[in-house]
Amino acid sequence: MRILLCGMLLASMIVVTGCAVMPMSPVMAPLVLEQRGPVAGFDGTAASTKTATARAEGILIVGFGDASIQKAMEKGEMTKVHHVDSEVLNVFNIYCRYDTVVYGE
Repeated sequence: MRILLCGMLLASMIVVTGCAVMPMSPVMAPLVLEQRGPVAGFDGTAASTKTATARAEGILIVGFGDASIQKAMEKGEMTKVHHVDSEVLNVFNIYCRYDTVVYGE
């Protein structure tokens, strides 16, 4: 009985850790979630001729990466931002990925 209780406790801890809380995600799905959506629009006068992506990832209880708008702008060598989108992937709350996609010039 103790082994069963310990197993259930361990399983519940794994389920609630990791990417259980995803930033700026309009839909929560505990199994598999793959979605894209808008984050913000900044400058209507800037053209969206360049695209750059910054990524942050998490596996179980470890998170790493930089998904900031600034990081994406540095990668794409941009000075003006037209708009920003996001892409989220979550698999069973074990692995999650958050991409910030910046469009600008």
